[in-house]
Amino acid sequence: MKKFSWPVRVYYEDTDAGGVVFHANYLKFFERARTEMLRAMGYEQDELIVSDGIIFAVRSVQVDYLKLARFNDQLQVSAEISLAKKASLTFEQDITRGDDVLCKGIIRIACLDALTMRPKAIPEKLLEQLK
Repeated sequence: MKKFSWPVRVYYEDTDAGGVVFHANYLKFFERARTEMLRAMGYEQDELIVSDGIIFAVRSVQVDYLKLARFNDQLQVSAEISLAKKASLTFEQDITRGDDVLCKGIIRIACLDALTMRPKAIPEKLLEQLK
């Protein structure tokens, strides 16, 4: 899978009193791009729970905040898999406004059994598409 990009507009609810995006909301933007990437590949996360008994959970996050995003900005949020293992994925993600990189993240996602919450292998068909 190549680099995926998803547009996000900054709403008032995403900002603090100064009109600047609250730091934790960048993680929400990253999440949206990862979800839309899976959706573009034909996978809905709620369907993966039913059909394969798996969920994806964030294991770790490393974020660098480089520049501010503000109310009403139009952003692009990328998602690219840099490492796909049997039961985990590592995403490299960027949030940009035009040519400006505002935020960079490395997010590690674990695949878990939906019932036991223990690590579970990513279904082979999905894993092959992600590589």
